[in-house]
Amino acid sequence: MDIAGYFPVWNKLTPEEQRAFLGAAKERTVKKGTVVHGGRTECTGLLLVKTGRLRAYILSAEGREITIYRLFDRDMCLFSAACMMRSVQFEVTVEAEKDTTLWVIPAEVYKGIMERSAPVANYTNELMATRFSDVMWLIEQILWKSMDKRIAAFLLEESAIEESGELRITHETIANHLGTHREVVTRLLRYFQDEGMVRLSRGTVTLLDKNRLEALQT
Repeated sequence: MDIAGYFPVWNKLTPEEQRAFLGAAKERTVKKGTVVHGGRTECTGLLLVKTGRLRAYILSAEGREITIYRLFDRDMCLFSAACMMRSVQFEVTVEAEKDTTLWVIPAEVYKGIMERSAPVANYTNELMATRFSDVMWLIEQILWKSMDKRIAAFLLEESAIEESGELRITHETIANHLGTHREVVTRLLRYFQDEGMVRLSRGTVTLLDKNRLEALQT
């Protein structure tokens, strides 16, 4: 399936806009761990995921990472085209969590279409609102949720995404998602293990009692 099947308002574009879209979009395949977009100083373009998964995160002054949202099939990243959104002042890095195929749409082409097309403008505004809601949700988690609750929620979310109770993930990776230190994650995971909620092995966290992990979130 080509890009027409992945862009939600494709059928509302004029033939001229569709041609401009098709002519500008470049398909890329990137390996897991590839940094697709490196911050506000870059204007990579809009990223539309075909298959795979991307992770958008921000870095603290000390170099600590925290995930702000993830992108799955058919999801689009706007913050990788920050040059067309002058009000965005924070830097977002986008990395492939899995081998990923995506389209890169140049910011100037997309902006030109958006300025002429009300459906594209509406879709972009809705997407922007969703992303800022993601950021606000993250801020609420950081401010009001203890780290044990956040780790429990992350493990359950990851299990749902992977459709498995056995997660091949390191303590460092969990720390990077949650914006904390690896030692904090290790200490709390060992507590979860002592309580019979998870089992730990090298590079793997196995969920044993999802009900108790869910109860821990409340």
